[in-house]
Amino acid sequence: MELFHGPTIAFKDMALSILPHLMITAARKNQVKEEIVILTATSGDTGKAALAGFAEVEGTKIIVFYPKDGVSPIQQKQMVTQKGANTFVVGINGNFDQAQTGVKQMFSNQALAEEMASRGYRFSSANSINIGRLVPQVAYYVYAYGQLAGQGEISVGEPINVVVPTGNFGNILAAYYAKQMGIPIARLICASNENKVLYDFFGTGTYDKNREFILTSSPSMDILVSSNLERLIYQIAGQDDEKNRRLMAALSEQGNYQISPEMKAQLSDFYGNFAGEEETAVRIRELFEKEDYLIDPHTAVASCVYEKYRKDSGDSVKTVIVSTASPYKFTRSVMNAIDGSLQEQSDFALADELEKRSKVKVPKAVEEIRDAEILHKTVCETDEMEQTVREFLGL
Repeated sequence: MELFHGPTIAFKDMALSILPHLMITAARKNQVKEEIVILTATSGDTGKAALAGFAEVEGTKIIVFYPKDGVSPIQQKQMVTQKGANTFVVGINGNFDQAQTGVKQMFSNQALAEEMASRGYRFSSANSINIGRLVPQVAYYVYAYGQLAGQGEISVGEPINVVVPTGNFGNILAAYYAKQMGIPIARLICASNENKVLYDFFGTGTYDKNREFILTSSPSMDILVSSNLERLIYQIAGQDDEKNRRLMAALSEQGNYQISPEMKAQLSDFYGNFAGEEETAVRIRELFEKEDYLIDPHTAVASCVYEKYRKDSGDSVKTVIVSTASPYKFTRSVMNAIDGSLQEQSDFALADELEKRSKVKVPKAVEEIRDAEILHKTVCETDEMEQTVREFLGL
């Protein structure tokens, strides 16, 4: 299921193209007078999709923090060339978890909120910590099921599996919600890269972020604190918000938490596994050589994990593999997997080479940034994020 045919070639485009309008409409209905400041951390895809959605939307400003050395060159250029007087993009000297933590700290800073209110601002988010970003993704799984049934691939009521490349746990949580709403999804297959904190969690019932952070070719999954898992924990804790809060406090203070055997038993529909860097590259090459089909590293991780699941389980249920980003966002990783002899070329030259070999046109989203002017040059340390926001807003 290719989810990357929106304006920024990422699966988040659908939700982020409607979220600004839902948000502004809701603000008007609730007589919100302040200007809404969208504060967002990105591991690569959310940032550009949010910037494109909120650029020049009246009554909003958007500030995006991204790990300066933790996204692909195409992803970075997509963000730093973003036009719009209300947009602000900042690279941090740190990883995505640190960017996400800094954003959450600003959201919970009551003194900052009061100071902003006095100047006519209020924070909101385009990350999936905003439920309005996550809920539209439920439609992917309803649509996929309807398409399979309509094409005669399955009969109505027949179960399917879904495989989702997973970092922050939002997209697979949307599949879980679709299942709770009645879509016959049998197994939710959670695919991780070498930052396999979720694989370990589903295997042991212990969530432990105390480990090395690894930069991989699938940067949107380079995450050790999967924010949306908190929503799943809330469900399996019997919707006990106090219990949920205690577990999240343990994660914050000690870096880990353990769920009870009763809670773990409720995760039987989930299967977790991971793919290493070499496996990911081999999968890209094999699929291209055998099927003439080009995939990005995140999709390759999902495809690898599905093969492991089939071997482990023998399950032959019809399965949807979710493809979350265009291979043209990761031209160097994809091209190196197919042919490692072109490493000296630029990412845009590699895009042209991919087009030649795959016969799939370079997407408009890549073409339009090829020679675009870099408009956002701000870089800060992780402990300077709040000050950077203050300066942008003139506080």
